[in-house]
Amino acid sequence: MFKKINFNLISTGLAVFSLLFGAGNLMYPVAVGIDAGKYNLIALSGFLITAVLLPLMGLVAMILYNGDYESFFFRLGKIPGKIMIATCMLIIGPGLVIPRIVSVAHCMMIPFLPFDFLKNTGFLSLFIFSIIYLTITFLGAFKENKIVDILGYIISPMLLASLAIVIIKGLFTAENFVTTQKTPITLFYKNMIRGYQTLDLLGTLFFASIIIKILRDKFYKKSDGKINVKELAVFGLKAGTIGVSLLAIIYIGIGIISAYHGHGLSALRPGIAFKEIVFIVAGTSGAALLAIATLMACLSTSIGLGAVTAEYIQENIFKNKISYTRSLIIIMLASLPLSLFGIRGVLAIAGGPITFIGYPTLIALTICNILYKLFKFKYVKIPVFGTFIITLIYYYFV
Repeated sequence: MFKKINFNLISTGLAVFSLLFGAGNLMYPVAVGIDAGKYNLIALSGFLITAVLLPLMGLVAMILYNGDYESFFFRLGKIPGKIMIATCMLIIGPGLVIPRIVSVAHCMMIPFLPFDFLKNTGFLSLFIFSIIYLTITFLGAFKENKIVDILGYIISPMLLASLAIVIIKGLFTAENFVTTQKTPITLFYKNMIRGYQTLDLLGTLFFASIIIKILRDKFYKKSDGKINVKELAVFGLKAGTIGVSLLAIIYIGIGIISAYHGHGLSALRPGIAFKEIVFIVAGTSGAALLAIATLMACLSTSIGLGAVTAEYIQENIFKNKISYTRSLIIIMLASLPLSLFGIRGVLAIAGGPITFIGYPTLIALTICNILYKLFKFKYVKIPVFGTFIITLIYYYFV
């Protein structure tokens, strides 16, 4: 039993990593490295604060709330909580994150697509690619109770292996750093803000609920059939720590090789820059590695997001009057229109009010809820709504 639990722990930790590590997580550390050059470790430390510690904090919060995100958000009040949940679901689903994943995957996969008419950035290519990609996502999320197994046993090992090969080869062939004119302090602050744009705290809050629910059904039941909440919480925290630790290692690896191999790539979009770096590091054979890493990273996250948002609309919008499968089809269809805006359009949305107003508000709520569970800190509405108003004023008027 001890070996089985440990094996499940590793698999779940890999699943957490795979759920969080999407296409955006490939791009942003590339931008950090190219930006920072010899100061890449300072820049990465700022990036890791928001891109790694915040998701771990979100996981801790959801474990304290036993995976019940309604209780988490309803501390603001039932109506504000419902509005915030619906907004978050829109963001991580068809309103931003799933289309962002599709667009980034298309942008990076263009050179490797098998048909000539798909090897362009035009509408037809993006349209066909989006339909195929969303269909694969649907198939991956179709069996909700198999998501942890699919991610932990199949997708994560493939993703980690392909990224590890590129990173190790990049380190062995490193020569000179990219030049930078920015100061270490500027780079630290800029990349701390850049870490916001992964939106992984948001993802963690809802991924945690589905992972904990699946684990609750599979492990840690007492002889009387009840859940051993303490064991489940410890298990979830250990698995989450494994997942975010892997996330940090990959971020650091990608950031460092980008700082060495990103010469002349600063004008390119990060996704394209990553593609060029892989070719520099691994030559033509890097194309296959890039294809695997990109597809695995994108699919892992979109499968998880599809499952979470489909479950939400099934239970909260349609009140269980339609099946999970139909809900999942609705999410995939709703994700198609914004996917067709292309990478520039989708990333422009990600860098706006969602990041700089909504995300700090969510951080404030997470901190208040953790303090409430651990130290009985009762204040939540004033800090959260105060953060929202301050960031709103700062974003639009300062």
